[in-house]
Amino acid sequence: MIIGRNQILSFICLCLFSTILLSETIIDKLSLDKNFEITIYASGIDSPRQLAEGDDKRIYVGSRKSGKIYAIRDTDNNGVIDERRLVAENLTFATGVSFYDGDLYFSEINKIWKIENISRHLKEDQSNLPKKILVTDNLPSDEWHGWKWIKHDDDGNLYVNVGAPCNVCVKEDKRYASIIRFNNQSWDYIARGVRNSVGFDFHPISKKLFFTDNGRDWLGDDSPSCELNRVDNEGSFYGFPYKHATDVMDPEYGNLNPGFKFVDPIAPLGPHVAPTGIAFYSGNMFPKEYSNNLFITLHGSWNRSKKSGYKVVRVKFNDTGDVISIDDFISGWLQGEKVLGRPAAVLAVRDGSIIISDDYANLLYKVSYKK
Repeated sequence: MIIGRNQILSFICLCLFSTILLSETIIDKLSLDKNFEITIYASGIDSPRQLAEGDDKRIYVGSRKSGKIYAIRDTDNNGVIDERRLVAENLTFATGVSFYDGDLYFSEINKIWKIENISRHLKEDQSNLPKKILVTDNLPSDEWHGWKWIKHDDDGNLYVNVGAPCNVCVKEDKRYASIIRFNNQSWDYIARGVRNSVGFDFHPISKKLFFTDNGRDWLGDDSPSCELNRVDNEGSFYGFPYKHATDVMDPEYGNLNPGFKFVDPIAPLGPHVAPTGIAFYSGNMFPKEYSNNLFITLHGSWNRSKKSGYKVVRVKFNDTGDVISIDDFISGWLQGEKVLGRPAAVLAVRDGSIIISDDYANLLYKVSYKK
């Protein structure tokens, strides 16, 4: 059977129309706070995960399933991207991206790479992929909880998560179940006993590291809760695999004494909601009461009898950094038991809006405030 050019064009147009129709359907189902507007910022990026903003209005996106890193940009400021560039490919679990001092850093399962002065390359070379430089290839390569979230602090230190390669276990390699800081080819342990953190950020004022942790599975629908944690002392131990949440002792490891003092989470996020990306808000577009609030994407449960999560929540703090409340900011990706999307990461950008990735619907959303 020979397929003609017109048939191919018709198929492409049908796919594009279907994507637009699906996107509009999702937007119509979403609920968010009064005077906020959510729109489709980008579509067609396979399984977008972590996001980072460059110094030229570009947003960098890790595409986990495709193994690619993209640079996207809205050049005419109409709220929709009109420029997309591939900057890296053939990566395993291309999830994490971080931008610091003109350089783009990105992760795959056991490596971290960087592209120096990426903005200049994208401006001067329109046809070739930029040269990537290996930062480290000394990370565990287990696929279970193996994708890496990365983030720089204000001083340029690079942080990365190393998830436990299991539901619950103890491993001799101390890098597992931790958040570590890269330090001249060695690692400093920032947080230990962390089952699988897929999102962390630094408080705009205190500069303390806040991170989420995904609770273990197969202890029932309602236990244990996923967690929001804060690092007050570097190297603290947060319980895994001996204790989960604040009071759930593990049935296999809970009677063991690891010799560590456990640090409890500062807030429960709910059982099996799968918190992923987090971002503090310090922009000027949203009302003043949103300043220094934390947004968390709840990716959604996969094995609960009744699904939970599938939304973005807003966390408010008091002056000492303790949680006052956790409220829904955007919901509607879960309609009954039907999943329309799975928010995966959130990024607060310089124009004051936030961008959310959805690795189920393959969309990026832009959230703005309309006075």
